[in-house]
Amino acid sequence: MPRRDDVMVEDHLRTLAGLLRGPARMKADLLTEARHGLLDAVEAYRADGLPAVEAERRAVTEFGSAAQLVPAWQAELTTGALRTLSLRVLAVAALLVAGGDLTWRGSSWSAGPRPPEGYLHLSESVSVLWLAALVFAAGGLLLVTWAARSPGSGAATLVRLVGSGLAGSLILGVPAGAALFAWSIALWDGALTWPPMIIGATLAGAGYLWLGRALRGWVLAVR
Repeated sequence: MPRRDDVMVEDHLRTLAGLLRGPARMKADLLTEARHGLLDAVEAYRADGLPAVEAERRAVTEFGSAAQLVPAWQAELTTGALRTLSLRVLAVAALLVAGGDLTWRGSSWSAGPRPPEGYLHLSESVSVLWLAALVFAAGGLLLVTWAARSPGSGAATLVRLVGSGLAGSLILGVPAGAALFAWSIALWDGALTWPPMIIGATLAGAGYLWLGRALRGWVLAVR
């Protein structure tokens, strides 16, 4: 039986899992890699003739405590979450820019009266928010590359700042875009039956949900 002060492999992994926060897949990959490393060490000690409990104890001790491992691993999860969020923002923004014009082109109301000033202001706000998201996303990808080469507290702080700016622009931009779409339907009844609008709304909705998962991963990583 293990002594009370012995920490076994699975106990150590459970402790690490409870302390790490971030995208589920990235976290699972880190823990899987850790498990393989620990079990390889245990097998090596068993091959040297150590009992199973002592082999696990030594493997865990050499691997490092949670206090030693978690800060670097959490920084890795945070950086990975920013990378994923930035890539998805760029992909969704490219889709919206490419399809935005096509959604309206040729519609029965496109040559009609000028929309209300409030609608135009909201439309401009949505454009500004998405432009900000694009800037933060591009900066995030550059920062992730730099942080991988120059790890440290300065890089980690910048990752959090840029990621927070990107998250903030999305938290404002996505509801604003949904409100603009709802207002469009209220202004032009034909929008509900205009095929490009229906396709555009479906693609935008799917893109927002895709972004939402990445945004949740980022929030978990920096919580």
